[in-house]
Order: sequence, then structure tokens, then C-alpha cells
Amino acid sequence: MRYLPKSPADRAQMLREIGCKSIDDLFAPIPAEYRLNRDLKVPRQMAESEIIDYFHECANKNAADYALFLGAGAYHHYRPVVIDAMVSRGEFLTSYTPYQAEIAQGTLQAIFEFQTMVCELTGMEVANASMYDGSTGAAEAMLMAVRITGRTAAVVARSVHPEYREVMHTYTQHQGLPIAECGYLENGRVDMADLEKKITADTACVLIQSPNFFGTIEDVAAVADLVHKKGALLIVSIAEALSLGIVKPPVEADIVSMEAQSFGVPLGYGGPYAGVMATKEKFVRQIPGRLVGETKDKDGKRGFVLTLSTREQHIRREKATSNICTNQALIATMATIYLTIYGREGLKELAAQNLAKAAYAASAFAKAGKVLFAGAPRFNEFVVQTKDDPHTINKRLLEKKMIGGFPLGWHYPELGNAQLWCCTELNSKEQIDAAVQAVGQ
Repeated sequence: MRYLPKSPADRAQMLREIGCKSIDDLFAPIPAEYRLNRDLKVPRQMAESEIIDYFHECANKNAADYALFLGAGAYHHYRPVVIDAMVSRGEFLTSYTPYQAEIAQGTLQAIFEFQTMVCELTGMEVANASMYDGSTGAAEAMLMAVRITGRTAAVVARSVHPEYREVMHTYTQHQGLPIAECGYLENGRVDMADLEKKITADTACVLIQSPNFFGTIEDVAAVADLVHKKGALLIVSIAEALSLGIVKPPVEADIVSMEAQSFGVPLGYGGPYAGVMATKEKFVRQIPGRLVGETKDKDGKRGFVLTLSTREQHIRREKATSNICTNQALIATMATIYLTIYGREGLKELAAQNLAKAAYAASAFAKAGKVLFAGAPRFNEFVVQTKDDPHTINKRLLEKKMIGGFPLGWHYPELGNAQLWCCTELNSKEQIDAAVQAVGQ
């Protein structure tokens, strides 16, 4: 009865209540040829101990000891064990919205701390209580800029994550919001001359990514000057959040959209992740999702509330800033715990390790191929062009228990046999040297 809550007596009573004598009577309206008149072909039932053994067997097939050089928007960082220990507590283990402030003070405070840390990291004045992920956050930021400016077009750098760009097109294709793309230079940065041509009087915003998809750090200040002269807003998307431990925050931007996966969130087959959106205080009324604020109760005690919630479940649909946004409360809590553990100095040190590993790897890979976009600073990713096809290289690496870089040919055919490689604090010198040797075979 533990897993089958309806007993035969319960089912018989249910049939009587609806006027049926049997299950066959219940399904009689369905033509006989469409009815299954045999037992389901499923494996025999298993005891609990057998099920546990089965899953242990499956888990042992996982390739947990492979060296990983794949980034491209999802990053392999160390996760302190205390994160899972804390988020598994009953007070936190829910992804649902904390509607009732009087019984959700802990969750609301965790989100408030998350927002505060995001503002400190990005240099913005306000942040929301997280979004679905980095790609949808970027699309929502674009729609936010349209609401603020009243303009009806956007420009996106081609060096923005290709999947982010696809999500933006999905969001805007039926909204009368054309998106133009501007190219990139030999150093991997935005082509400023092309960008200037693409911005028109209808352009609501320009969206760039930094570090961009090639790992290159953009000159955000120079882009901001150009964009603001044209009366548009600048959105900076950040896929590798850990870069803010060492890279100057994009304070010149009007809106920052970020993926927080690097902050203690497991790779997890692509999700769930946590998107972040931060902006200037003057734009707060147009930010989608929720914003948790601090207040005092009637006794003067500190408390937390949903200060702003501009979504259709709380206000009229036509007034909502987004009808499909959600806040990943549990994932945002993971990020909050991660940032609390490392702190300001710890995050700087961790980012410096990533920077050093990638610098060593890029110099080593120069012996096995051509490192592209070498004329601008980078964080923990870089592009290598080789004589061999990247897919062939990756098959070779898999045989040596290594997961290689991301092949760029599908999205950037002009780059030929190019791969995007990533090195984090979890990649050792021995792993990097072994990967270089395998690529150069």
C-alpha cells in the first residue's frame, strides 16, 4: 500500500460512484482496437535492496575521473561539500516561490543576501531574485530595454554565446523586435565600426558578452560610450560569473545579465541553473521577476518581504514585465552559500587560479595549433585552430579519458578547425600537458 494508495475496495467504490460496474465499463467508449488487452511489458518488480543495487551499478558507469576542458557556458568548478549539506535542509529544499513572507523569512533573507552580493559583484545598484538561466535572462534584459526606451530594435554581438542568441530570437520573433548582429575583430572583440553602422534611431539596446564566447574580455567602457551616444542602452551578458573575481565589473552597462552556474551549481546535464539580472535603480520598475527588500515589523525588528513582483501571478497580465520568468530560489541559495564560503578574497584567489591555468594552457597549445584572438585579454577560455578536425581530436582525447574543447565550426564556419578550450582550478598541469600532446599527434 506504500506505493499503490488505492486498494481494490477503493477502486470498486470509485467505479460505483460514477456508475460503472468494472474497469472495462469505464473504458467501453474507447474502440476495442485501441484498447490494450494484455499486461504491460515491463520488467518484474524489484525489492528495494535490488533497486539500490541497480542504481549503484548505473552510477559506476559514469565517467567521473575524466579531465574536463569543456566550457562554453557551463563550467567545471569545485563545489564545497557544505553547499549540498545546507541546501538539503528542509528550510531551503524547495524551488517554489516564497509567497507568504511571515513563514518564509529564511528564504527571503537568503534571496536578499543573494541580491546584495550580485550588486557588489556587478557594480549595479539593484538585482532581482534570479531568473531561469543566463540565456533567458539575456532575452528578458533585451525586452526590458525596449520597455525603458520605447524603441523597437536591438543589436547583438556575434561573439555572444550562440545558444543565447537563439533564445533571444525565440523570444522576439513574434514581438516585432528585429535583432541585428555585429561582427568581431581579429582580437575577438566587438567590431566597433560595424556596431556603429548597425545602431539606428530604433535601436533600444546593444547586447555584448564579456568574457565573450571566445573567452575574450570586451572593452565595455568603449562600447558603452558609443551605445550611449546613440541613445540606446547597453546590456552586458556574463556566462562565466567567476570572472568577476578578477575582471573589472561592467559598471558602464545599464543592465547586466549573468549565469550564476559557476557559483557552486553542479553541471547537472544543463540545468537547473540560475540567471541573474542587475541594473540601475532608476530602471527597477521595469526589471522582470521578483525583488526582495528589507523592512521592519511593527516591533521594529528586521524583516524581509517581496518588495516588487512584476509578474502575471501577482498583477494584471497586461501590466506584467514578463509572463514566463521564474526565480530559481534553491539554485540562487547555492550561489549565496558559495559566495559566502569563498568571500571577497577567496573569489579573487580562485579567479586568479583560473586565469593562470588558462594562460599556461594557451601558451602550451600554441605548440599544437594556432591560438586565435591573442590580441586581447582573456579569462579562462581560449580558441585553438588545428590541422585536424575538432571532432577527430575529441575522439582521440576520449580514449585518454579527457573531454576536449567545444568545436566552433557549426556556429562559426569561418574559423575552420577551431575549438573553444576552458581551464579552471580543477585542471592540473599534467592534464593540460597530456591534452596538448594528444592534440598535437
